Amino acid sequence: MGLHFTGIIIAVSCFLIIGLFHPIVIKTEYYSGTKYWWMFLVAGIACMAAALFIENSIVSAVLGIIGASSLWSIKELFEQRDRVRKGWFPMNPKRKNEY
Repeated sequence: MGLHFTGIIIAVSCFLIIGLFHPIVIKTEYYSGTKYWWMFLVAGIACMAAALFIENSIVSAVLGIIGASSLWSIKELFEQRDRVRKGWFPMNPKRKNEY
C-alpha cells in the first residue's frame, strides 16, 4: 500500500496560487487601476483551455486553479477599487483623479 500525494499537492498548490493572486490584484489596482482586467480574462481562459488538454492530473488541476483564480481576480480588481475608495487600502497619489 503506497501513499498518494495528488490531493495534497493540488490542495497546497491551490492555497499558494490563491495566496499569490491577492497581492497581484492589490498591486495591479494600485499601479494601473482596473484597465487591465482583460489580461486576467485572457489568462483565465487560456489556462482553463490548456487544462482541458493536459493529461497529467496535477498539472491540469493547477492550470485550472490558475485559470479560475485569474477569472475571479477580475471581480476582485473592481472590488479592490471600491475598497480603496472606502479608505481601506492606500490610494496611489498619481491616480487620484480616477477615484
